[in-house]
Amino acid sequence: MHRRTLLAGLAAGLSVPSILRAQSAWPDRPVRIIVPFPPGGSTDTIARIFQPKLSAVLGQSVVIDNRGGASGSIGGIEAARAPADGSTWMLAYDNEATNQTLMRLPYKALEAFAPVSLVASGPLALVTHQSTPWKSFRDVVAAAKAAPDTISYASSGVGGLAHVSTTLLQQQGGFNLVHVPYRGGGPALQDAVAGQVPLFMSNVVIISQHIKAGTLRPLGVTTAAETRHVPGIAPFAAQGFPGFEAPTWWAFLGRAGTPAPILARMQEALGQALADPEVRGKIEEQGADVQATGPEACRAFLAREIERWGRVIRENNIRADS
Repeated sequence: MHRRTLLAGLAAGLSVPSILRAQSAWPDRPVRIIVPFPPGGSTDTIARIFQPKLSAVLGQSVVIDNRGGASGSIGGIEAARAPADGSTWMLAYDNEATNQTLMRLPYKALEAFAPVSLVASGPLALVTHQSTPWKSFRDVVAAAKAAPDTISYASSGVGGLAHVSTTLLQQQGGFNLVHVPYRGGGPALQDAVAGQVPLFMSNVVIISQHIKAGTLRPLGVTTAAETRHVPGIAPFAAQGFPGFEAPTWWAFLGRAGTPAPILARMQEALGQALADPEVRGKIEEQGADVQATGPEACRAFLAREIERWGRVIRENNIRADS
């Protein structure tokens, strides 16, 4: 047993024998990962990429449980109420940070969850259907200023980073778009590909294939500089919004109070799964970069995201119905 794991377990009030039993016996039943969005979205996609390898490393079945709705908060509430025995985990999306300010939740993320690892991060991209006339984000801004509140954009839900960051762009640029929230990235993607909504702000994971096919045309990305995941497309920071940056992310969380040996075992297993060349390659092919941080770095990152985007939500009076 690692010395840090032993010390953490002792600090939690566990005896050495109980620590050894917890580490050796777990997992003794299938492990559930709550994905707080419907199938077909980026969170579901990434979870299903590392799921088989994680199952192999743990030597136990790993089951994906899609609990979509209310911008990820239904799944978050379910995960926050789960027993702290290592049976239930959650792959959180960036909504988890914004929901802390936007919604009246029955839990606080940094109190209810034990961060295990930041799994991946990547750019958001604003895309438009190939049938529209816009060739750059500047074109969209000009059209929106000429006809305020007539151009709509889709996102995976109210209060997610796609929604909040687009709101910030509008505030900084002095133009107005109409937000059309969906119950997840999958349903939003269907309408974007069909041309039912002219703009879609999304992580690249679920739209990369449609960008490559030419169905969706990228107009800008939220990274500080150009990204290899959407080559040749200028960031918003270079399109009249200096300093703008809003990368999306996915984090693996356990329940607070889960025995330290179990948390340590999951971190180790998840790290092995994400280090697998096939898993890493598939995630990067989708348009995200594997991070595989430790618990401390993951917790610090979540705290910064909650504070940063909470401030934007308050300053721009973003509400759950906006």
